[in-house]
Amino acid sequence: MSTETASGPTEDQVEILEYNFNKVNKHPDPTTLCLIAAEAGLSEEETQKWFKQRLAQWRRSEGPPPVRHRLRR
Repeated sequence: MSTETASGPTEDQVEILEYNFNKVNKHPDPTTLCLIAAEAGLSEEETQKWFKQRLAQWRRSEGPPPVRHRLRR
């Protein structure tokens, strides 16, 4: 049974998720995702959804990638 609240993961769960996102891997493979989910006490689906949303948030905060123009000869 998940301890996730109706509004999302608990503070402790978010701390675990954020640590793994920032220090371990922004794109965890299925095995790592399963381990993170178990550590946080969430389902794999909840954990995958959190990583997907957090990655989108991170990309928005980073801004668009620099535009690289082709050099003309």
